[in-house]
Amino acid sequence: MGAILREAEDHRLVSAVFLRLLALVYLIAFVSIGVQIAGLAGEAGILPFARTLQDMADGLGVQAYWRYPNLFWIDASDLALEAAAVLGVAFSVALLCNVLPRASLVALFVLYLSLFHAGQIFLNFQWDYLLLEGGFLAIFLPGRARLVVWLFRWLLFRLRFLSGISKLLSQDPSWADLSALRHYFETQPLPHVGSWYAHQLPDRILSASTASALFIELAVPFMMFMSRGPRLFAAWATILMQVMIILTSNHAFFNVLTIVLCLFLFDDRALGRVIPDGLADRLIRGQGTVSSHRPGYTASVATLALFVFGASAIQMAESLSGQRSPQPVAAVLEHVRGFRIVNRYHVFPTIKTERIEVMIEGSRDGEHWRPYRFRYRPGETARRPRVALPHAPRLGWLMWFVPMDPVFLPWFGAFLDRLLENSAEVVDLLETRPFPEAPPRYLRVDLYRYRFTDVQTRSATGQWWQREYLGPFYPLPWRQRAEPAHD
Repeated sequence: MGAILREAEDHRLVSAVFLRLLALVYLIAFVSIGVQIAGLAGEAGILPFARTLQDMADGLGVQAYWRYPNLFWIDASDLALEAAAVLGVAFSVALLCNVLPRASLVALFVLYLSLFHAGQIFLNFQWDYLLLEGGFLAIFLPGRARLVVWLFRWLLFRLRFLSGISKLLSQDPSWADLSALRHYFETQPLPHVGSWYAHQLPDRILSASTASALFIELAVPFMMFMSRGPRLFAAWATILMQVMIILTSNHAFFNVLTIVLCLFLFDDRALGRVIPDGLADRLIRGQGTVSSHRPGYTASVATLALFVFGASAIQMAESLSGQRSPQPVAAVLEHVRGFRIVNRYHVFPTIKTERIEVMIEGSRDGEHWRPYRFRYRPGETARRPRVALPHAPRLGWLMWFVPMDPVFLPWFGAFLDRLLENSAEVVDLLETRPFPEAPPRYLRVDLYRYRFTDVQTRSATGQWWQREYLGPFYPLPWRQRAEPAHD
């Protein structure tokens, strides 16, 4: 153990670079949610958070403050929601400039946790969990806390290994027969133009890529705790996979954050080869003294490490066994769940084999219909699939789930209601405002099956997609205001 801790001391530069890059990820996250939060959770948004807080308080009493920790218990107005995002941007810049780094990290965690709860289902994504868990650990990083480096490696291990093992536990045949990537690029939530090109690759390359992904997620994570050589291999293999995902998918800042976490698989000697000495000195200046010189701080970090490791190890055991922990343990985990300092991870354990899109249209007279267009979802078949990353279009992502999972339908019904009200905050989440002068009187919702075109069809017609009408969609408990009219 002593050798491990001595080895971990060579991470002052790694820690300094990580905190700057984490600041950039936070900046991206706060800007992205800042331009959406009013439409998602504001007073005229899809799921007004002020109303949700009142329901929580009525149902849980004082326990609601602990179960859903956030600053908006004080004020959940649109101004407060957007102000939190603006403050997040400000503290991200402060951390980037190494101004009061620990205070900035605390503020960033509290602000993002607050927006996480405010966003409700719209912020219930793996990248949000990862940013909160990594952001919480980062609070203890200034001062060269040795154990924190290992907690970051443990976090990266859990993220990657659980993503891999969940694919096997799901028993999805597309992972077993290595056909997953033959479908994934076409059926993922938000494909971009790189997805179309990847989909055209020969089946043997896609099968080999699927096998490589499983190897990187199942075997490579164990190298993260080995000697320097295997650990560096694990870093580069993980980074390569994340870069390939960025080139073929819109996954917000998830892959960028994963790459940033890979820094802890390197050491100062490795980074020193690419960062000039003068810049390296400036980066580590002000990072603090060795934590072993501050016994109280060392003890607090050790306590943190013990709890985080224990809680996350229990969660991992539950994921692998499919069984819940005994009640006292489960109660403790549930008690801290609202703070999101430990999380379960699973990235695409199952793969859809067809793409079903929900199309919404409105009308004033029941005869002439205008479409509601999403910025990053498939629509017109000739429109090039768009790159959204590192932005996370929350509504666009959740629309992917609507045709296949009724648990999402309550929010979808609320979304349709806001469209009928012509809520400016909600309509601004879309690409166009089809009814600028007055709200629609009717809505209709249809289902289409979308497929990528092949190279020959794309060259001949200019179409990126081909689509097939499947019929009307009736989300419960919401009902359409008019029957769709199709020839």
